[in-house]
Amino acid sequence: MARLRETYKDQVVPALMEKFQYESIMQAPKVEKIIINMGVGEAKENQKFLDNAVEEMTLIAGQKPVVTKARKSISNFKLREGMAVGCKVTLRGDHMYEFLDKLVNVALPRVRDFRGVSKTAFDGRGNYALGIKEQLIFPEINYDKIDKIRGMDIIITTTANTDEEARELLKLLGMPFSK
Repeated sequence: MARLRETYKDQVVPALMEKFQYESIMQAPKVEKIIINMGVGEAKENQKFLDNAVEEMTLIAGQKPVVTKARKSISNFKLREGMAVGCKVTLRGDHMYEFLDKLVNVALPRVRDFRGVSKTAFDGRGNYALGIKEQLIFPEINYDKIDKIRGMDIIITTTANTDEEARELLKLLGMPFSK
């Protein structure tokens, strides 16, 4: 079982119950899923870029991503409807907890000049969005084998009703928020 899931059950739930005065442990918010999205605009010229991005995301997430396609044509970007433009993966269960643990304890501390993640990146419904500029911060990625530095979006979806509850949940799970 994932180490972070144990921490959630043993430490996070009791702390949330005490702080927000929940009557049942089922009211305590939890992380529902994590969505990782990587846009690969160069894929329209060369399919190899998309294949490399899919391979890297598979290493990072531990799960094969789905290739995303353009919904509509945009002539300024030389983009046709149905062209492959990126990849995404949705993590749930043990994969989700293992990825979150790796993100918080290994990847984010490896970011240059890291002072914490933004406290204001919540959407009003308890979900958190985080942008990463380079995939090199993950230990699975070999610096010598990458063809291009790519960023990614990470969305953490929680069952929290408010941003305050979600912020407290992520803080207790170890998310390094800025001061």
